[in-house]
Amino acid sequence: MSEDLASQSCTPCRGGIPPLTPDEAEALLQQAPGWNLEDGATRLERRFTFGNFAQALAFVNGVGQLAEAQGHHPEISFGWGHATVSWRTKKIKGLHRNDFIMAVKTSEIAAGQGGAG
Repeated sequence: MSEDLASQSCTPCRGGIPPLTPDEAEALLQQAPGWNLEDGATRLERRFTFGNFAQALAFVNGVGQLAEAQGHHPEISFGWGHATVSWRTKKIKGLHRNDFIMAVKTSEIAAGQGGAG
């Protein structure tokens, strides 16, 4: 692989392509430490912890800005000192390389906000 995931951008996914196989997802997961495959390897998820509500909110806002810029949007739940982010490509009902790109970028945002996972 010539580029690491963090340096890549999402490519448009219009559907009609198969989602990653569990083996393909497991291989990409090696580049996304702290993330877990869920729902039969059709979704990526990670819980992050923060020192307070303001840090968790700043993280969620950062992920929201990234999602808008990349045109790929996660499911996020958060509260005082924590946030859980879930990536999945809804158009293909599973995982795409874009989900792993976004997971790695999400982890970078968390690190910048003092988050642990």
